[in-house]
Amino acid sequence: MTKILVTGVTGAVGKSTVEHLLKKGVPANQIIGLSRKKEGAEDLAAKGVEIRLGDYFDYDSLLRAFQGVDKIMLTSAIAFTDRFTQHYNAITAARQAGVRHIVYMSIMRREGSGRIIAEVTESDRFTEQVLKSSGLAYTIVYHPPFMDALSFYYDPNPYQNGIKVPASNGKIAPATRSELAEAHAVILSTPGHEHKTYSLGGSDSISFADMANVLAEIKGQPVPFTTIPAAEYIDMKVAQGFGRVPAEFLTSWVLAMEGGEFEYQSGDLERLLGRKTKTFRAYIQSTLA
Repeated sequence: MTKILVTGVTGAVGKSTVEHLLKKGVPANQIIGLSRKKEGAEDLAAKGVEIRLGDYFDYDSLLRAFQGVDKIMLTSAIAFTDRFTQHYNAITAARQAGVRHIVYMSIMRREGSGRIIAEVTESDRFTEQVLKSSGLAYTIVYHPPFMDALSFYYDPNPYQNGIKVPASNGKIAPATRSELAEAHAVILSTPGHEHKTYSLGGSDSISFADMANVLAEIKGQPVPFTTIPAAEYIDMKVAQGFGRVPAEFLTSWVLAMEGGEFEYQSGDLERLLGRKTKTFRAYIQSTLA
């Protein structure tokens, strides 16, 4: 009986991965969720999923949590939390505990790109190298920006405020967190994914200017689009309540989007899901329904 452990199960991607494993018929007694706290995982526990406590910074807690586990979905740690140490601990503890296969969630990078997104790119590269040299079977899944978080970058009230970003026609290929989590579940529950990488760009590419047009068409209300300098965007986000460092972090993502860092459409996500992914238009229509 294969035991699958998913880390970060109180977060959106981790929890959704477990839910998709259950939907695909993986018995609950073969699924383990890892969390730093029991609060927030009660619904999964009620479905029969075992919840184990562990912290990426606490090596011994990981070693205990990984006992008897065959596969791990390593949900990446959030930025500004020393991802180097956390991911190294998780991979090393997994190897020591006898885990056979790790699936790691990385951020999509354009081939040959020298762009560095602070707090993300270098720690992703480090983690991938540690994983590849660990002796474990691995799968690396490259995530695009989340479709269901794009308003975080432009504005939660675009019909009132328009879209003002340091971008114009640069394309991205987003996917929803649920679609990406479903792809994780497919990889974890089916054979043949060892030592492979998947680029999980969505089926449709879109720019911020396109988003403004789609939003306007759906409601029949204008959504003015304005390209602004990065410095002005940072100041705008600070005025909206973000700290300056998080505002600069968001800006680096928008600039990467404009630069084509997340445009690649490999078709991997479609093949794993067996269908095309949701378009921005369909996603917005579903949220307004």
